[in-house]
Amino acid sequence: MIMTENLFDAFEPVSSKQWKQQIQYELKGADYNEALVWESPEGIKVKPFYHEDELEIKYTTSQNPETFKIVQNIFVHDVALSNKRALDSLNRGAESIRFTLENETISVADLMQSLPSEGVSYYFNLPFLSVNCVTKINALKAYNCSIQVDPIGQLVKDGNWFENLDKDFEKLNAIASKTTVPFLIINTGIYQNAGANMVQQLAYTLAHINEYFNRIKSINQPITIEVSVGTNYFFEIAKLRALRLLFNTLAKEYNHELDCHIIATPTKRNKTLYDYNVNMLRTTTECMSAILGGADAIANLPYDALYHKDNEFGDRIARNQLLVLKHESYFDKVNNAADGAYYIEALTEQLADKALLLFKEIEEKGGLITQLIEGNIQKKISESAAKEQELFDNGKEILLGTNKYPNKNDKMKHDLELYPFVKQNPRKTLIVPIIEKRLAEKLEQERLAQEE
Repeated sequence: MIMTENLFDAFEPVSSKQWKQQIQYELKGADYNEALVWESPEGIKVKPFYHEDELEIKYTTSQNPETFKIVQNIFVHDVALSNKRALDSLNRGAESIRFTLENETISVADLMQSLPSEGVSYYFNLPFLSVNCVTKINALKAYNCSIQVDPIGQLVKDGNWFENLDKDFEKLNAIASKTTVPFLIINTGIYQNAGANMVQQLAYTLAHINEYFNRIKSINQPITIEVSVGTNYFFEIAKLRALRLLFNTLAKEYNHELDCHIIATPTKRNKTLYDYNVNMLRTTTECMSAILGGADAIANLPYDALYHKDNEFGDRIARNQLLVLKHESYFDKVNNAADGAYYIEALTEQLADKALLLFKEIEEKGGLITQLIEGNIQKKISESAAKEQELFDNGKEILLGTNKYPNKNDKMKHDLELYPFVKQNPRKTLIVPIIEKRLAEKLEQERLAQEE
C-alpha cells in the first residue's frame, strides 16, 4: 500500500508565539529570559527554541560534506623518511598530505618520488618566503599541489616579517605572477588558540584576507584558510559557515570569483596533559563540527600532540577518528545536514553580522597590520582570553579530567618528550606577537611540580 497523503496535514501549525506562551505557563511565573536565555562570549543571546516564523535566512552556504579530505601533516626534516611516511599514511587512509618544509634547500622532486598523483592533494606549507622554492613546486605538473605562504601570519606569530613589509610583499607579488597553483594561506588558528572569541576570529580573518587583496596585484587562484575548531559544537558549525559567506562577500568586492578552501584542525586551547585520552573525545566532536560546517579538508590533532613527538600510533588514531566519521558514521553521505536547522542558521547570521561590523571598525582604523602595530588586536584577544581563563579557573568552563574529576594518581612528569607550555623568548620585535596558550597550563604546571 502506497500512502500519498501527508500525515502532518492533520496537525494545526504552531507559531513561535504559541510555543513561548506554553513555555511561560510551564515556568510557573519564572522570568523567561532569566531562566532559559543565555548569552555567549560573543554577545549572542541563545534562545530555548527557534522557529521558522522568526527566521529570515539571508545567506546560503551549501557545501557538500562528501568533499572533505583527510589530511596528514608531515614535517620534512629527512626527505627519505618523510616520503616513506607519506606513502604509508596514504595506504592507511589519508587522502591529502601536507608537507611542512624545514628550509628551502629540501629537494621537492626527491620528496615526491613514487607518491601517487591520482586522487591525492598535496599541500606545501612554507615557514619561509622563497620564490625559487615556489617555482620548483609549481613545476610538479603531474600532482594536485597547493602552496601555503602567509607573511602576515608570520608577523602575527613571530612579531616580525620574514624580512620587512615591502620586501615580503614584493616576493609575494612575484610568487603570484609566477605560479598557477594556489599559493596563499590565511593562518587563522592562532587567533582561536590565543583566546579570541568567534566574532573576533571571523573579523580578524576577514581583515587578514583584505590586506592581501589590497597588497597583491592579482590573485587568480583559490585562497586557503586554516581554521581552528573549538568544542562549542553548534557555534563552531555556524562559525565555518559564516566564514565562507563572509569570504565570498568580501571577494566579490575584488572581482575574485573563486570560493575559499577551508582546512580545519582541532584547537589546542582546550587540550590537556592529564587524562589525555579525553583529548580524543574533544577532537572527535571538533572534527564533526568542521565536517558539518563545510570544511574542505581536516587535519586532526593527535591526542598526544602536546607532549609527544610525532609518532605512528598518535597519527594512526587521529586518522582513524576521521575514517570512522567518514565511512562508518556516514558524514559523507548527507548533503549539508546543517542547512535549514533554524538554530544553526540563526547563529550563522548573527556571527556573520557581528564579525562584519567588527571588520569594518578595523578597516576604518587602518586595517589589520596597522592595528597589530598599534597593539589593539593583541589587547582585544588578551581581554577575551582572560575572561575565558577566569571561567576555567572558577570551574565554570569545564575540562573533564583536569579541573573536574581529576585523577590524582595520573603522573606525567616522566612522559614529556616536548615542553607543553608557553615558551618565553624575549627579543626585539616589530609588534607584540600573539601567543597561543592553553587553558589548563597553570593547573598542569602546579600538578607537575607536586609529582614525586
